[in-house]
Parts: sequence; structure tokens; C-alpha cells
Amino acid sequence: MVISIDYVSRDSALENPDTDIGLCGWLLVAFSILLMLATLPISIWMCIKIVKEYERAIIFRLGRILRGGAKGPGLFFILPCTDSFINVDMRTITFDIPPQEVLTKDSVTVSVDGVVYYRVQNATLAVANITNADAATRLLAQTTLRNVLGTKNLAEILSDREEIAHSMQSTLDDATDDWGIKVERVEIKDVKLPHQLQRAMAAEAEATREARAKVIAAEGEMNASRALKEASLVIAESPSALQLRYLQTLNTIAAEKNSTIIFPLPLEMMQGFIKH
Repeated sequence: MVISIDYVSRDSALENPDTDIGLCGWLLVAFSILLMLATLPISIWMCIKIVKEYERAIIFRLGRILRGGAKGPGLFFILPCTDSFINVDMRTITFDIPPQEVLTKDSVTVSVDGVVYYRVQNATLAVANITNADAATRLLAQTTLRNVLGTKNLAEILSDREEIAHSMQSTLDDATDDWGIKVERVEIKDVKLPHQLQRAMAAEAEATREARAKVIAAEGEMNASRALKEASLVIAESPSALQLRYLQTLNTIAAEKNSTIIFPLPLEMMQGFIKH
């Protein structure tokens, strides 16, 4: 697809070029007015046009943009034979960026796609400066996506999607300003990694989780050992604490409504048996 871009400055696109149509041009305009008057009221239906709320009309008189730039919404008037017009849709347009194969800064190939929201904010520039603003914006979005992602490594692409989208939106908005286009938003939809890299990252994540689980288990055992040590010190200093714990255990067993309760021998009797 070949897109013709012939830039027109903002001032020249909005000035009054219909005053330079020359003598022949003015004769044709006068003839058009006489023809319209001669064919009234039939010609009135050909001369009055309606522009919808979300549209703007660019009127050309003998090939030149008419005074005042875009017209609408509402009614506007054109002359037969000498005037023509183009309607421009001012609503927000959305399109998907096809998946782009990108080589990241750390030499990893990823497939990334996205979505772009834009609208025409200057209908005159959108008509006068570029043949097909929509196609040009789509192609520019693809190249911008590849250029921006090419400066990032894989970790940044996976974690900084919002920052990448904002950078793309700013770049696209600046590039399309002369086309009368306002890029409102860019979103990164999906980042696809090669299957081998996905398996490697999954294995790395699993190993990290296992290592973390082992660390947590070791910390738990260390805390339990510390608690047991403190309990043994308390019992060694106060033998009555062990008897109290013994009674609490019997109370807990009795509260569970067991049909059989085994009473362990007192420690003093066990010590006597051990001595003999």
C-alpha cells in the first residue's frame, strides 16, 4: 500500500484559498450561481447538504478549500458544478495492531500486539495533508510498536506495559499531529514468548517457589526448636509447671468424650521404677 503524504501547514490549510481562483474561476462561479437561480426550486435540493453531529465537511471550490475550513454540523450550501465536499468522521476510531515479531534489547524474540484509539481533531489537515489518514496511522502504530519494544529488555516488557503504552501514545500523537489526528490511548494486549522460553521460565519459577518453601520450613523448625528450648528451661526451673501441664492434658482428653482414657503414671513412680 502506497500512502501519499504532501504536507500542508496549518495556516495555509485554514486560510482563504478560494480568492485565488482567478478570472476564469470567478466566471465559472458566476455561471454556477446563474444556473442555480435559473433552475430554482429544483436546484435547491442539490445545493443544500446536511452534516451529522459527528461529521465535518470540507468544501472544495474549483479544487481549493473554501473559506473557514470544515463545516458542520447542520446545513451548509454548495454551488452546482464548481463545488464538491468530503465528509470526515470525527468519532473515536479503534483498531488492533497485528502481532509484531520484536527482537528485544537482550536478544529475545517476542510477539506483541496492541490496540490504538484515535480520532480526527482537525478535519482540514486530515484531508489536505494525507491521502489516507487511517491507513497511515495503522502502519505508523506497527513501526512505533517495534521501535519502542526494541529498546526494552524482556523483563521491562513483561512488567512495564503501562509505561510502554504511554511512550507509544506520546510518539504516535506527535507524529500524527500534522495529519490532524489525536491519538487518545494505546494498550498492549498480549506478549507471547517462545515455547522453550516459557518452559524455562516456568521451571525457574517452580525452583524459586521450592526454595522459598524450604526456607520457610527451615525458619519454622528453627522457631519451634527455640520454643521447645525455652519451655525446657521453664520446666527445669519450676517442676510444678510440668505437673500443671500434665493436669491440663488430662482435662483436654476428658473433654473429647473418649470412651477409654489412659492415665499415665506419675513421674515420681516412673523415677522409682527406673532406679530399681
